[in-house]
Amino acid sequence: MFVLVNLKTYPCDPVAVAEAAADVAADTDARVAVAPEATDLRRVATVLDGTAAEAFAQHVDPVEPGSNTGHTLAETVADAGATGTLCNHSERRLRLDRIDGAVAAAERVGLETVVCGNTPEQVAAAAALGPDAVAVEPPELIGTGTPVSAADPDIVEDAVAAVDAVDEDVSVFCGAGISTGEDVVAARDLGAEGVLLASGVAKADDPRAALADLVAPL
Repeated sequence: MFVLVNLKTYPCDPVAVAEAAADVAADTDARVAVAPEATDLRRVATVLDGTAAEAFAQHVDPVEPGSNTGHTLAETVADAGATGTLCNHSERRLRLDRIDGAVAAAERVGLETVVCGNTPEQVAAAAALGPDAVAVEPPELIGTGTPVSAADPDIVEDAVAAVDAVDEDVSVFCGAGISTGEDVVAARDLGAEGVLLASGVAKADDPRAALADLVAPL
C-alpha cells in the first residue's frame, strides 16, 4: 500500500512530518510519501533523501521552461528532490486537457503521477491519460474524518473496476476521511492500492504516532 500524506497549507511543521515519515517508513513494507507546499518541497526532500520515505509535489503545471510566471514547473519540482506529484486535487482542479499536459510535463522529468478525481467516471477518464495512479476522493468527505471506505465503499470498488476497464496498469488510490489503520485496511480490501490523506497526519499532535497507526495493520 502507498500512504501519501498531503500537507496542503496546514500550519504544521513539514520537516517534523518528514522526519516522522522517514522513521515510520523504515519499519513498514508500505510506501510512505509526504507532499508539502511548494516552498517547503526542497527542505522535505532533503530530510527524506536516503530514507525509505519520499517527497511528492502537490501540483505541477502543464508548462515548459520559459515565460510562465506563477506556475509550478516540473523540472523545478524534480530538481528540488520530489519523486512524484499530485495532479487535479479537488482543491486545485484542472480541465482534462490541462491534466493531460501536467501528466506529460511530469513524465518529461521522470516524476510519478497521481491524478485525483471525484467519481469513478472522472478517474477512469484520467486513467486514459496514462498516469501512474489515480485517486478517487469525494470532496464532501475530505477533512471530515469519515473515510470514503465506510461512507461510500461502492465508489472505491466502482473506481477500481472503471480504471481496470481503461488501463489495468494504472493503480487506484482512495482518499477523503482516511485517518486510521482500519481505514487503510478497508481501502485495501476494496481494491485500492494506496490512500491519500491530509488532516489525519498534518493536524495531529504527534505525526509519527498518527503515521505509525496508519501502517501498523499492513
